[in-house]
Amino acid sequence: MTYQEIFNTAKERLMKSGVSGFDNFLAVQVDIIGEGEGAFYIELKDGKLSVEPYEYYDHHVKLIATGDDFLKIADGSMNAVMAYTIGKLRIEGDLGKALELQDIIETIKKNEKAQVKAEKKASKKIMHKRV
Repeated sequence: MTYQEIFNTAKERLMKSGVSGFDNFLAVQVDIIGEGEGAFYIELKDGKLSVEPYEYYDHHVKLIATGDDFLKIADGSMNAVMAYTIGKLRIEGDLGKALELQDIIETIKKNEKAQVKAEKKASKKIMHKRV
């Protein structure tokens, strides 16, 4: 994957759902290593999430991973704590802030599951009314 593909996919995955309930400030720089090498940042400020293709020098924490591994973390299929434990994710800076990002990712995944469930339920209602 190219850097642009990694960035676009990460942004799409992270921006899928709102981050209401997370009011604190969080600045994360993500350094992609290997194929698609590059950097981007994730910022949570005033209840809004931003993902932009720039370095963030005043970050709380820097996450370093391959593009494939970071995308797995971003979509919730790989837990960041587990990735760190097995050496697929390096963390520089405030470990607590890295855990906050993991909480946000878990919330996004839960919201996605709830939305899919609600859509299926609504679809079943529509189908039931037609019969």
